[in-house]
Amino acid sequence: MKFSVTIPAYKARFLKECIESILAQTYKDFELIIVNDASPEDLTSIVKSFNDPRIRYYINETNCGAVNVVDNWNKCLEYATGEYIICMGDDDMLAENALQTYNDLICKYPNVDLFHSRTMAIDEKGFSVALMLIRNEYESLCNFMLYRFFPHNGNMQFIGDFCFRTTTLRKVGGFYKLPLAWESDDITAFMVANPNGVVHTAHPTFFYRINGQTITNTGNVEIKLESTDKAYLWYKNFLTSYSPVNVLEQQLLLQIKQNLDSFFTKKKIHIIASDIAQNVFHSFKWIFHKNSYNLSSVLVLQSIAKGIVDSIKH
Repeated sequence: MKFSVTIPAYKARFLKECIESILAQTYKDFELIIVNDASPEDLTSIVKSFNDPRIRYYINETNCGAVNVVDNWNKCLEYATGEYIICMGDDDMLAENALQTYNDLICKYPNVDLFHSRTMAIDEKGFSVALMLIRNEYESLCNFMLYRFFPHNGNMQFIGDFCFRTTTLRKVGGFYKLPLAWESDDITAFMVANPNGVVHTAHPTFFYRINGQTITNTGNVEIKLESTDKAYLWYKNFLTSYSPVNVLEQQLLLQIKQNLDSFFTKKKIHIIASDIAQNVFHSFKWIFHKNSYNLSSVLVLQSIAKGIVDSIKH
């Protein structure tokens, strides 16, 4: 079995479209693993409407939930028998040539363990709202990491963007667990890309659906801050222990270290500002309880300013 395409499923709304896009693949050597996270919605009827032997369907006895969603990602990994694994949301879609594209790149780069799709973001009606930038076909680990430290709409990435070598993913401990999967996709990718780098597709083969039910747009603000702090510690530890293989990698690693604090400060400002934009009176919460979240006065004031401006814009 070449590929395991997995769906850690909870929502019914777009699940049928998601499954259809996978079964429509031009490359046929794959299994589709769907793990129902004890959803209150009727996912079973949707799955059973497809009569395809490549589908393997499981239902969790207890709900992992949004905070522990990575546990369900790793459930999918446990069931996978393919050489390579893709873990995508129950509302996302694959282009019909996605697996063929990955297979071609795998043949071209047999020693690489991580492959990454150029992604198109779509709205709830399936219309394109953003297209990620074209990346160099091959990137070293440090170049791949550095690119993520200058975020903008053209370089966002999601867990479903990636195709992992299954044995390597298991060797590093599976999908890296953080609350709400906040930063889990990036860290997992970096672990698997170490030391052989990453290969990117030139054409969009993954469609990430932006909608109000995604975990990115929901979830407890305090938990997001907790997850951000844990991710920061992972980066600090990783960058301290990582040994660059050449002079160029040394320079890239230095740039990453120089931008680390700024990157995570901006992430915290964004999280807090989003909370304030929804309710400006939350500004007082962050002022009076900043020490509880280990936040500086400057960071809180910057967050408040951004939150108020964002609330006015919307």
